[in-house]
Amino acid sequence: MNDISGQKNSVPMMADGHYLEDARDRQIIRASLIGIVINIILASFKLVIGRLSGAIAITLDAVNNLTDSLSSIITIVATKLSLKPADHRHPYGYGRIEYLSSTVISAIVLYAGITSLIESIEKILHPEVPSYSVAAFIVLTVGIAVKIFLYRYVNGTAKKTESKALKASAEEARFDIFLSSSVLIAAAFMLLTGLDVEAFIGVVIALLILKSGIELLKEAVDDLLGARIPTELSRAVKQTICTHEEALGAYDLFLHSYGPSRMEGSVHIEVPDYLNAAQIDCLIHEVVEDVYKKHSIVLTGVSIYSHNTKNNEAAVIREEIQEMLRGYPDVTEMHGFYLDEAKKSIRFDIVISFSNKKAGRKRSDADRHKEYEEILHRTKEKYPQYSIRVNLDSDVSD
Repeated sequence: MNDISGQKNSVPMMADGHYLEDARDRQIIRASLIGIVINIILASFKLVIGRLSGAIAITLDAVNNLTDSLSSIITIVATKLSLKPADHRHPYGYGRIEYLSSTVISAIVLYAGITSLIESIEKILHPEVPSYSVAAFIVLTVGIAVKIFLYRYVNGTAKKTESKALKASAEEARFDIFLSSSVLIAAAFMLLTGLDVEAFIGVVIALLILKSGIELLKEAVDDLLGARIPTELSRAVKQTICTHEEALGAYDLFLHSYGPSRMEGSVHIEVPDYLNAAQIDCLIHEVVEDVYKKHSIVLTGVSIYSHNTKNNEAAVIREEIQEMLRGYPDVTEMHGFYLDEAKKSIRFDIVISFSNKKAGRKRSDADRHKEYEEILHRTKEKYPQYSIRVNLDSDVSD
């Protein structure tokens, strides 16, 4: 079994013994360095042409390229810092620095959108007719072509490495394509018709940049706060667990991200009540190893639910309670059911969704607890001969 006790081993290894995390970081840094070089070159040419022609849009485009370079520098610094090993103060490592850097880059995108909007509005209020030269057309056309290449390269690397900061940089490059294209279209339109529309196009592009910045910031904040586990990942992990014959079900999957490719968590599994401690211990080790190998996730805790196999009445009562819960559409799951005949007790857990499916809105904690109390009361009424314990689980995964 692989050693999964150390933080570094929370990512899989390649055949040559190097960690995929190292390869990932090299790809991110390489993409960022290429972005810095390209953006500085483009910004230099555009600043010169913009000042000579008096075209504010070209100057804004140059400033955009400089902010893109700043974003790439932030990405490199954050990637390097995230490689710091775990220590006493930060035992889970520094991987979440990447989430912080994507927040900063999102703020830069917002700043670029705000300044572009202000400049465009000022140009509408105080118009200045620009003078476009052949050199301006050439620089803009080459710039668009180069940015298309940069966007495809950076976006592709962001998807492969799952880097949110690199994704934000790719979005900046995409809007640079739109911005440069709008300037080129405005210049051609003015030469053909004599009408200057670049400021109006600039307003539209600025609003699109702001929309993108808000979306990127929301995604970055979700990562920092701890967003819900993606449905596909949650179901895949549970399916892997349930491939083991003795694992009758997997529930309460908690996963915590400490940076890309650094995920740890816990889960409950339901097992037959005839297994002994040694068999359960063996099962847990197999589950932990299997989840690690297939999903690069370290399960730091695996708890057990016992499943009745020797009591026919337990199966009947379980089905009766499940039938009752079908009348509550927001109860998404019941698990951990166990009837203890010796202690005359019944226990099970339920999950009540954060959203009200019938009303199509979010539910308050008070609403969820009110429904829980109603279910508890009805169960006690139905089975007065048993002591009833119902636990309201958190709706953290599908």
